[in-house]
Amino acid sequence: MSDNLPRMDYRQHRRARRLVHECCNYDEGNCLLLDDGEPCVCVQSISLSLMCRWFRVAVLPLDGELAAALLYRGSRKRCAVCGAAFVPKSNRGKYCPDCAGRMKKLKAAERKRKQRQKCHALEPFKPA
Repeated sequence: MSDNLPRMDYRQHRRARRLVHECCNYDEGNCLLLDDGEPCVCVQSISLSLMCRWFRVAVLPLDGELAAALLYRGSRKRCAVCGAAFVPKSNRGKYCPDCAGRMKKLKAAERKRKQRQKCHALEPFKPA
């Protein structure tokens, strides 16, 4: 089973440990799901692997970049603007969700600028 678990490097582990505190089953370093009468240490906070299924499904998507780096290693891409890792929604995706909206506005403005430049209605009137 450990062959299928994604492994984290130290930076990813630190980011995951910060996220562990967002888990609804986390209680002062202990996991409520594993509690059977005596406190049990949260396995995700001490492991370099993604062991906790609840963490993987419910908490990890809160940090999209970390989730893309760990869960979608083969299908992730780098953003053309900021270089962040993300999972594209289609095979043509170039930008992360944060940069996509900004780039959409810039490209629309550029497209409209070209359209206005080609339009003859904005040129000064020349009598024949």
